Amino acid sequence: MTAFEQAIIFAVRAHEGQRRRGESTPYIIHPMEVAAICASMTSDEDVLAAAVLHDTVEDTNATLEQIEAQFGARVARLVAAETENKRANLPPAETWRIRKQESLEDLKSSTDPGVKILWLGDKLANIRSFYRAWQRRGHELWNDFNQKDPAQQAWYYRTITALLSDLKEHAAWQELRDDVERIFEGVN
Repeated sequence: MTAFEQAIIFAVRAHEGQRRRGESTPYIIHPMEVAAICASMTSDEDVLAAAVLHDTVEDTNATLEQIEAQFGARVARLVAAETENKRANLPPAETWRIRKQESLEDLKSSTDPGVKILWLGDKLANIRSFYRAWQRRGHELWNDFNQKDPAQQAWYYRTITALLSDLKEHAAWQELRDDVERIFEGVN
């Protein structure tokens, strides 16, 4: 069994019973979509394994130590690049901006090209979901999130798009850019 196949099994078990925020679909659909997007840009098995594992540490009881033991140091580093310090002792709405700033700084300083591919896969999967909800609900969709201000969401996603612009030859980046601009048109 490949590392990617093992990662799928690990992620399915870790996310068992979880649902995507604001949706009724099983959570595992999101990491699988992220892996599919990443696979359109690379065949790097570490990146693909990290794609299906990217939310396990942040949103389940899985640890980076478990991921490193089972999948190796690079996969653990890639997952860590997608894992925020949630500051469990503080309300998420209060820490949203600092968590996003820290994540963006980590993205800027990364030297592993797999990090950017993973970020692009995750953020495109997110923005696709947001776009579907935005078509139905408009900016009311942000009421389901810790950051309810569309201007803050626009800042975050526009910054990500700019930081990932060295991947602009990929259709995934172009789709991200287009959907971000559609959703946040007129939002400053």
